[in-house]
Amino acid sequence: MTINVLVVDDSALMRKVVSDILKEDPEMKVISTARNGLEAVEKVEKLRPDVVTLDVEMPVLDGLHALGYIMSECPTPVVMLTAIDSRAAESTLNAFEYGAVDFIQKPSGNISLNIADIANEIRTKVKMASKVDLKKLGFMEEHVKKARENDGKVLQTAEKRQPARKIKHHAKGKIIAIASSTGGPRALEQVIPRLPGNLKVPVVVVQHMPAGFTASLAQRLDSQSEVTVTEAKNGDVLHAGHVYIAPGNYHMEITSIENNGVFHEIVSLNQRPREQGVRPCANILFKSLVPIYGQNIIATVLTGMGADGADGMEDIKNAGGKAIAEDEKSCVVYGMPKAIVQRGLADSIVPLEKIAGEIVRMLNSSGD
Repeated sequence: MTINVLVVDDSALMRKVVSDILKEDPEMKVISTARNGLEAVEKVEKLRPDVVTLDVEMPVLDGLHALGYIMSECPTPVVMLTAIDSRAAESTLNAFEYGAVDFIQKPSGNISLNIADIANEIRTKVKMASKVDLKKLGFMEEHVKKARENDGKVLQTAEKRQPARKIKHHAKGKIIAIASSTGGPRALEQVIPRLPGNLKVPVVVVQHMPAGFTASLAQRLDSQSEVTVTEAKNGDVLHAGHVYIAPGNYHMEITSIENNGVFHEIVSLNQRPREQGVRPCANILFKSLVPIYGQNIIATVLTGMGADGADGMEDIKNAGGKAIAEDEKSCVVYGMPKAIVQRGLADSIVPLEKIAGEIVRMLNSSGD
């Protein structure tokens, strides 16, 4: 079956190059292009493409507000294309709120002459987007409405959410590890803010994102949560009630050092080669936890493409740790959790909205 794609970018060069990249795959057809968000909205309504690739920074109507109109009037899988800067990173996270399936980072700014370097990523993400059930994205209808009503004013920050009901626990000497990819930013917003503020263990997270985006993700989650959320820095000492997100383009490992007879667990970052095609890689994080925490690890794998995390989870299980996999019914992409389930590693398979509760239940039920 042919995947019909609408390519939207204010640069004629980018429209042509992205279109040519997609046309190289016989399963995809570029049915039209648009040079701004207003044209994009009109063509989506008229042509009903299977997928839209949407630039963020455009005249007349920018990508974020175009996305708001599209998801409100004619819901369609959208993959955002963005250049990296602090504003673009925040806009990209807002795009996930509005219902974007995924994003692609332009390798060298808005006019990326080397965009062919990421041709495979573009084709893969467009194909994946065509298979997504939009109902699983859980995008916020109130944000979509605001995007349409704001008359060009971009929503800059997410509102602070009411914390979930506190769940009391008494875990000590343990650690929570979370891995996610496609659909992960929205999934993490359903997990991290639901963890109780008196959490007595640290949390380490790998979300597949490029450099520059994870800092904005951490800031957003921190504003929504009772636990503290930061982008991890090399040498950070792990503290209870603190969430450490691996920075984009860096693998994160946890090591243990001794100081006057007291052991401290610290963050160690590196840029060794990609594994599973990604950096940061969940397998690397998971494996680093095993010699330190052993059976005291509770690891969770959320929505995502591929199988990153499965090898590391096997090591965690062999050490006596616990594994949680997101249920297929709530996954935007059932790849990473599927790999956990197919290997028989999952102790629990639960929908996204119950993940935080399941993590705390495991903390409570495991002995100190």
